[in-house]
Amino acid sequence: MTSQADTPISAGIRFETRLKILILLLGALALTLLQWIGYLPVWLHRLPEFLLPPFESILDTIFNFIKDDLGLFYLTRTMTVGLEWVLDVTANLLFGKRRWPNVGPIPWTAIAAIAGIIGYHLGGWRLAFLGSGTFIWTALIGQWKIAMETMSVLVVAAPLAFTIGLLLGIAAWRRKWIDQMLQPILSVLQTLPFFTYLLPAVIFFKVGPTAGAVATTVYAIPPMVLMTTLGLKKVSPEVIEAGYMSGCTRWQMLRHVYIPSARTEILVGVNQVIMLCLAMVVLTAFIGMPGLGAKMLAMMGSFKIGRSFEIGITIVLLAITLDRLSKAWVAKQPEHFEKGTNLFVRYKFLVLALIAFVGFTIIAQFWELASTIGRKQHFSQGKELDTFIKYTVLTNDYLKATTTAIRVYMNNFVLIPFRNFLLSIPTPAFMIFIIAAAWGIAGPRQALIAMGFFSWVALSGWWDRSVITIYYALSSTAVAMCVGIPLAVWGAGPPAQRINLLKGINMTFIIGLISLIFRRSFIAFMSLVSAGIGRYIIWTWGVFGDEPNILMYRAVFWILFGASFYIMWRYAGQMFRDVFLLLVSDSAQTFPSFVYLIPAIMLFGITDIAVIFGIMIFAMVPLIRYTIEGLRNVPAEMTESADMSGATRMQKLVNVQFPLALPTMAVGFNQALMFSFFMTMIAAFIGTIDLGQELQRTLAGTNLGKNFVLGLNVSMMALTFDLIIMKWAQTRKQALGLG
Repeated sequence: MTSQADTPISAGIRFETRLKILILLLGALALTLLQWIGYLPVWLHRLPEFLLPPFESILDTIFNFIKDDLGLFYLTRTMTVGLEWVLDVTANLLFGKRRWPNVGPIPWTAIAAIAGIIGYHLGGWRLAFLGSGTFIWTALIGQWKIAMETMSVLVVAAPLAFTIGLLLGIAAWRRKWIDQMLQPILSVLQTLPFFTYLLPAVIFFKVGPTAGAVATTVYAIPPMVLMTTLGLKKVSPEVIEAGYMSGCTRWQMLRHVYIPSARTEILVGVNQVIMLCLAMVVLTAFIGMPGLGAKMLAMMGSFKIGRSFEIGITIVLLAITLDRLSKAWVAKQPEHFEKGTNLFVRYKFLVLALIAFVGFTIIAQFWELASTIGRKQHFSQGKELDTFIKYTVLTNDYLKATTTAIRVYMNNFVLIPFRNFLLSIPTPAFMIFIIAAAWGIAGPRQALIAMGFFSWVALSGWWDRSVITIYYALSSTAVAMCVGIPLAVWGAGPPAQRINLLKGINMTFIIGLISLIFRRSFIAFMSLVSAGIGRYIIWTWGVFGDEPNILMYRAVFWILFGASFYIMWRYAGQMFRDVFLLLVSDSAQTFPSFVYLIPAIMLFGITDIAVIFGIMIFAMVPLIRYTIEGLRNVPAEMTESADMSGATRMQKLVNVQFPLALPTMAVGFNQALMFSFFMTMIAAFIGTIDLGQELQRTLAGTNLGKNFVLGLNVSMMALTFDLIIMKWAQTRKQALGLG
């Protein structure tokens, strides 16, 4: 009886809600149409300046009061002295800066050996090879000094972020009011553009490594706080009760019960801290931080993609190594020994590491190559790769014709019209569209939050720049979806069947053709690049003479191409499609974000499509990952039922797999959008006209008010989309009985 009585009431509420949303949309559409035909008052199109609150001046006044009157500036400069001392110590040990303790640098062979021993202890021979191989590559390629400049800050920032995050996480777990206060702050910190971290760090801690260490530390704290709090909250009541029954004090409960029980979550937080620190310490090159990021920026300025690619590989290897080591640490359970066990047995890997360190340090005193590898001794092929790309790849007529056609069509008929369309929408109408979408997709609470966040954006005085930022983020995410989702569907599907034209052109034929072309074309492209570089290197050795024989020159190229194709197909071509895709995606994500701007500019010039192309590659990774995960997790009985009912592959995909995978796919779409907002700030380096460009300009001055207003604009827009999408995904999961 209750359910029958409630049904018409709930249906009426839903109808009333839909009606209100429709009225809002019609009102926004009417305002937009009035603007297009020229009858809308100017003050309704954009808020007049006299109505805009002076947020920047207010924030500047507050910051100056805190900085000067409360003495925060003097406190931070005092802290800078201590931080500089610590950074000098790590710099001296890793790359030989002439400061205390004057014992550096540690030989690269010793660090590579220790990394291999740690890798073997945590994960066996494969991880040992990855650990030592990464540092061997870094040394042999001639990037040891700049890599150690980056690592000297990383080894300070990561422990700081871990310690602060752990303490804040424990405090948030202990006190509910601290948790409630920290949650919104952490949400904002996770969506603030990285430029917003850089200017305060420069003002309070000086340009260079100290500012870089502070910005990196603050950037990496939020995941540590969240994972610590999550882990401590998940400790089972039985474990807690056992601790109290054994007579533990509050400190003993924390030290011996709660933290060991939350070990997995805390170590996951450590992994995220390390990865975020590495990502941010590269970006601090914008404020004078030396190292890999600074070298990458210098290469970008002269469009040297070859040397940038080598630096990118080094950063990728460091990221993968640190990621795998920290994940292996999470998975490895503590070892327990019987009482009286020999110390060498207990600490055998520590002893081996000490022996390796002492041994290679002694060897380095007598053999210079074991200590440092100079400019004339390394094996870098960056110049050769630069020449190959500049004079072979970019001069290809077919490539030029293709990129020109894409640039002209996308810029003139898709991107610029879409940007102008968004800018033509009056401010109140744009806000109403966002509020109505939030209400319809996620509910009234999210609609109110969207109204509050976009009201800030409208009153900030940077509305047009904010709309252009949204345009870049939405456009790049849409393009990433068009490319990434079909690839993910292909990757998540069963092995492609042989192409059979006798059965006609059907879905099996199309998927098989995509499988054939994509994997082989990717491997063929990499083989062409490898063959071209190899031939060029052989040519620089003088093997072909001053005037090489054309037939011999081409024969060498195709021999190298065949060898490269066989090797790559042997190791990558036989992988499962999802493994292959995820491997490519992980490699793309761990590359420094601004490395994608170089090929984008070379291919498309400084245009909107170049920006979209650079952002798209970075944003495509979570879309592929979560689409594959969503399709893989569709219950087998559902797909079997579809097969038994005679559904075609396309019908099964559209009517069964996609609806059940959509909540997981929505998480991927949400992350892609967040990545797009992040990369839009990076794209300011090539001359965008959005908030990122204005944020980059603030680094040249001391206007903290403007810096924070612009940063909060980006954060609030990103948070609005995040709250809407995640709420929808949660509601959809509950409706499907998935969680």
